[in-house]
Amino acid sequence: MYELFGRLRYLLSMGRFFSFFYVSLVVFLQISSVAHAQTIKPKLQTAFQQFITDPSLESGLASFSVLNAKTGELVFEGNSKIGLPTASTLKVITSITALELLGPNYTFPTHLYYTGEIDSLGVLHGDIIIEGSGDPTLGSDRYPEHSSNVLLNTWKESIKKLGIKQINGKIIADDHLSNGFDVPGTWTWTDIGNYYGAGFSALNWKENKLGANFEPTKIGQTANLISTNADSSFQLINEVTTGAAGSGDQVYAYSAPYAHVIYFRGSYGLDLKKTIEYSMPDPAAKLIYDLSASLWQDSIQVLDALKTFKTLQDENPNYQIPKQKNLILTVQSPKLIDIIHWFNQKSINLYGEAILKVIGKISANKMESQEAANMMAKFWQNKLKIPISMMKVYDGSGLSPQNRVTSIAMAKIMQYARTRPWFTDFYKGLPTINGTAMKSGTITATLGYTGYQKAADGQEYTFSLLVNNYQGSSSTMRQNMFKLLNSLK
Repeated sequence: MYELFGRLRYLLSMGRFFSFFYVSLVVFLQISSVAHAQTIKPKLQTAFQQFITDPSLESGLASFSVLNAKTGELVFEGNSKIGLPTASTLKVITSITALELLGPNYTFPTHLYYTGEIDSLGVLHGDIIIEGSGDPTLGSDRYPEHSSNVLLNTWKESIKKLGIKQINGKIIADDHLSNGFDVPGTWTWTDIGNYYGAGFSALNWKENKLGANFEPTKIGQTANLISTNADSSFQLINEVTTGAAGSGDQVYAYSAPYAHVIYFRGSYGLDLKKTIEYSMPDPAAKLIYDLSASLWQDSIQVLDALKTFKTLQDENPNYQIPKQKNLILTVQSPKLIDIIHWFNQKSINLYGEAILKVIGKISANKMESQEAANMMAKFWQNKLKIPISMMKVYDGSGLSPQNRVTSIAMAKIMQYARTRPWFTDFYKGLPTINGTAMKSGTITATLGYTGYQKAADGQEYTFSLLVNNYQGSSSTMRQNMFKLLNSLK
């Protein structure tokens, strides 16, 4: 308080520059800020103490950091320097890093080429090549101009405009950028066969997921697999049983990149009507299969095979995409800020891995997940002096249970975003949960929330709250976390 009166005396002595009204206003605001800080801190201290002494956290741990959103000053911290699993709250760090390094208008290009010559009869004596750069939205229905039907028709029409009526060669999916299809090494077997565990390809397609429909029978008996959009090259083994009414979707798919056998296990609720989504074992191969089928609809025949760069190199390690090729068309992805909108709104893990790999490539030409994640951590070490020990990450989406980030590191990065010109659009992309703009995260025994809160008195806060190894139901823990966060309102 002595500092405030000292500042008052200084401002009054500068009367030729400042009016008494202005001086009074400045001092009033500063006194109000100090007074508010003196009241919110004990309030948060009491709420946090009640939260961590709840029986649900007897064997667990919580980390909580709150910053003054206007000044960046620390308002409250509890276990703020202990690294905990992030679940999907990590997505905000990946988002902010990408927006800072790439800019909100960055796009992923996908190129369509042909090689060889087109003769007078419309026969292409060469190949059609689709070269990917990792666009995670390619064929996604979230973007009408980027849906699979629109893109297939665009590619087909561009091929037809060249006068091509027959392809005396291959359709090649050039997925060399990521050395084929891959998932982070720290993802679990239970996750990678399911839609949310779909891996990354330089040519992602339809968000790298397929669908299967089941028909329940009697409780405890096999639920019938009645349809799927997987092609005939896959062997689907159905071990799903019919669960009780209200038990919902407990179905898990088990497969891996390039697998030809997919197991369905778990239970499908008696009253459930839902398509079960699972990951494509090779999205680049699925893309060229769909393109070939689209061309055949207009009687454009493909006389040779459909191949990915990965399979061609497996057959011949010396194989390389021809350098002499003719560009037909380039398709640009939606802008990065629009990708990040759905990345955070719907927590699409594939988007995180695609974005992370671009970060790694831009930073140090490293696209392997853990190397790229290390580059992201080093970026924030340089930018905000956040120690590497506070950001041990292995992917870009938070699906890895091995990720460890401190709440203070996450809060500081979220606070930094407020200073950037793209912040308004980033903020709009955050889900509204419990009346607060924040990103949630959920994996086994881990819950997290990070976001921005404006209090009733006008004060604004940036916060991160992580919980690990809690006991009881996730719904009960969420309510306990909401109660704690309500202290900021």
